[in-house]
Amino acid sequence: MATMRTPIESGVPDNKQYLHPLMHKNYGNWKYHDRPRPGVLHHVSHSGDEIWTVRAGTQRQMDLYTIRKLCDIADTYADGHVRFTIRSNIEYMVSDPAKVAPLIESLTSNGFPVGGTGNSVSSIAHTQGWLHCDIPGTDASGAVKALMDDLHAEFIQEEMPNRVHLSTSCCEINCGGQADIAIIIQHTKPPKINHDLVANMCERPTVVARCPVAAIRPAMVNGKPSLEIDETKCMCCGACYPPCPPMQINDPEHSKLAIWVGGKNSNARGKPTFMKMVASGLPNNPPRWPEVSAMVKKILYTYKEDARSWERVADWIERIGWPAFFEKCDLPFTKYLIDDWRGSRSSLNASTHIRF
Repeated sequence: MATMRTPIESGVPDNKQYLHPLMHKNYGNWKYHDRPRPGVLHHVSHSGDEIWTVRAGTQRQMDLYTIRKLCDIADTYADGHVRFTIRSNIEYMVSDPAKVAPLIESLTSNGFPVGGTGNSVSSIAHTQGWLHCDIPGTDASGAVKALMDDLHAEFIQEEMPNRVHLSTSCCEINCGGQADIAIIIQHTKPPKINHDLVANMCERPTVVARCPVAAIRPAMVNGKPSLEIDETKCMCCGACYPPCPPMQINDPEHSKLAIWVGGKNSNARGKPTFMKMVASGLPNNPPRWPEVSAMVKKILYTYKEDARSWERVADWIERIGWPAFFEKCDLPFTKYLIDDWRGSRSSLNASTHIRF
């Protein structure tokens, strides 16, 4: 006799089953925490239990052998419990303080720097890049590797005015997020359309609807159904490329990189803020992107020298003003940079602060 199949629960699993036993025991019962050194968190519960968390940087896109190496370190030097942060750092939890130093030594000797806590430059949140994404204009993970090689000292120390979050995005429309300093692809020319392929690969109404500025319309080209672009309207965002690959917008010469600053999601000491573009037209120059790294470091170290304690990049800029920011960072200013749009200022709730 046939029986009804039970539904499969595919939601988020209960994370408590994966917690370190001491973390599970004291869940929600922590008295205080401190940082004995960069990369190490120390939590003390009301019951007197203590646990140490060691944070190390990883390359995010890892091969099987790297994952096994990290797990072997957990089994040998930690208590067998690990977790990944949203910035792709790995954290090891131990209940014995004597295990902390050997664990740090093992991670460091295997190429995983310990740090990313407190007032440091944490690992860069980045999109998929050439390895996995289907529409990348640059390799986000490659730019991250090149930049973090230069910022290694700022990862393993806590010498910035406040925490610094960086991000990279390999297109303008999908992945990515707010960050103190962000690297984002910048297309500067409209797509080049391969009219021979549009009819067989694209749902034209979907592509037309996808354009945020109504710059695309159906057309007949060489007797075949295709699309055309009103280049006076096109803002080169690339939104048409994912649903219609024949509308190729990635270009080795005209796809550039831009730097945005001042974004944050935190409510601490101030409301969340949106990023503003402060540099554009940087060469998309793999595999090391030297021009991008130089620009980010110039902004970062100016912030480090000039900001007051506990100021995030957005707080620092708000205090000194945009003209002083461009002057101190020695950046040219054009009418295409930052943004003074203030629409929805009274209705857009960009904060969890209660407002009546």
